[in-house]
Order: sequence, then structure tokens, then C-alpha cells
Amino acid sequence: MSAVIEIEGLRKTYRKLFGTTRAALDGFDMTVEAGQIHGFLGPNGSGKTTTLRTLLGLIRPNAGTLRILGEPVPAALPHLATRVGAIVESPQFFGNFSARRTLSLLARAGGVAQVRVDEVLATVGLRDRARDRVKTYSLGMKQRLAVASALLKSPELLILDEPANGLDPGGIREMRDLMRALVEGGTTVVLSSHILGEVQQICDSVTIISRGRRVASGPVAQVLSAADRGEYRLRVADLAAAAAVLRQAGHPVQPADGYLVVSGRLADPADLTRTLAAADLWVSELTPLTPDLESVFLDLTGTMPAPGLHRQVDESVEIALPVAHETNLGADR
Repeated sequence: MSAVIEIEGLRKTYRKLFGTTRAALDGFDMTVEAGQIHGFLGPNGSGKTTTLRTLLGLIRPNAGTLRILGEPVPAALPHLATRVGAIVESPQFFGNFSARRTLSLLARAGGVAQVRVDEVLATVGLRDRARDRVKTYSLGMKQRLAVASALLKSPELLILDEPANGLDPGGIREMRDLMRALVEGGTTVVLSSHILGEVQQICDSVTIISRGRRVASGPVAQVLSAADRGEYRLRVADLAAAAAVLRQAGHPVQPADGYLVVSGRLADPADLTRTLAAADLWVSELTPLTPDLESVFLDLTGTMPAPGLHRQVDESVEIALPVAHETNLGADR
């Protein structure tokens, strides 16, 4: 599997008042493999949009190397334009134009056959409203129109910044099905979204950025597994007695509201139940507490990350604060 996006040591600073600078990106690294839906996640102000705009040649970085489809950026962007589709931030359209006219003009400007207009309108579910003025569209319909405009050139790489913004649950599901269909057709999708439950459900891999640096990357399942602390929720009639027995057996135990949390990677369900049964304590519930993407995201991007999360897991998943690379591209202009 080849990489369609490669970013190494990306740095971008902005000048502030009184000569001070702010680092939007501080040695950021990111790799996106072909044939995936890759989630690009980060809180507001983390450098996510700056990364996407730099990748598309809209911002000049201070340092670092970038490649799209194996070609150096920004040098190769003129001939990469036909192979990449992107929506970054909120798209804007002429309100008095219809969706069909909007896409027809874009197709003509990009040298795309007009037959693609009807194809992409059908793909995003706007064929029945194609002749209506865009100003009559809901926010979700405008998002679909934006996706349609990015699909006109049948791109190999599609970058979507918050494509589910304004969509109802049905629309989100349609967008999910659309992205899956695109990947099955050979397109790689990079998805930036704050709907973390949706990202966990649809994405094959993720990169999480915080304060301009990568704090996690890899397949979704492995990123979640790396954050798993081996915790169990345990219910028993006598919580105090159960806690004492388990602590004596060497298991870390924390009381909660009506149950106990038993932690530690050495905790084994069979051993826990056997230990308690030997003390005449009978388990009514024993549930593993597995992390979801939202909890991992909050731990990694919060001001006080959870202990034990920042570590190298294996070659395919990292949770770490990388050292910035210093490949100079010249002063920002």
C-alpha cells in the first residue's frame, strides 16, 4: 500500500503584534496510505486547517517536506490539480445560481466533460433539486453541493473538511455511504471532522494533532487499543468487601457509583471472578471499559493528558510527541 500524503517536520509560524510569533505547526508529521478513509482530528486552533491549506498550496510553510501522490508540494501542484479534490472550511456559492449551473461553470473552467455534472449531482443526492437556486438550499444541501464540486474531476485523493456539517442523521449516513463507495472505487479520502463517533465508525486510520504536533496516528483499532488500560466495571453485593479482597490479591481498585473499577493490564475476568467467589462474593456484572475515540481524543489533546497514553506502541501506531524536524524551506512570504 503506497502513501498518497506524506508530511514530515512541517512548521508554520505567524507573526503577532510587537514582533512575537505563534507556532501553528511545530514539526508535524502525517502519512495517509492509499485506499483508506483517514480521519484527521484536532481541537480548534490545533493546526488542522493550516495543515490542509499548506498541503494544497494555499499557505507557504516555514519548514518541512510535503508530498501528494508521490509528488513534491507545492512544486507539483499544477499537474496534481486534476487528481485532487478538496473542500477546506465553509464553501461559498452564488445564491442565485442553481446547483446545475454552478457545477456546469466549474466543469467548463476545469476542462471537465459536462456529463460529469449530472453524475456527481446523482452521487450526492441533489439530482431532484439541481435546478433550484442555491440560496434555497439548507446548510446540509450546500455541503453536498461542495462535495459534488470536489468530485467533478474524479479525483484520486479527496480532502473533506467537516463534510457532515449541518447534516441530519440521515444525511450523515448518506455521506458515510458516499465516502465508502468512493474508496471502493479507488479514491482515498481524508476526512476532518468533530463528530468523533462517526469518525470511529467510518475511518480506517486516524491522525490526531494538538498544538501543532502529532499526538497519535495509526489504524483506528490500534489507536484505541493503545489507550486501553484494561479496566473492568464490577458489581457485587458487598462492594467494600470485594474491594478489600481484590486489593489483597494485587488488583488496583477504585470505588464508583454503585460499582468498582478494577484496572491493570494483568486483570483477567476469570481470575477476578474466581478470587471473589473464593471469598463467597458473587459477581453480578463484569464489563470491560474499552475506550472510544472521543475519550482518547480528549485525553491526548487536553491540558492534562492521561498517564500512560504517550508512548510508542508499535511500528503501525504511535502515541507520542514527536521531535520537530528542521528542513528549511525559507522565510514565510
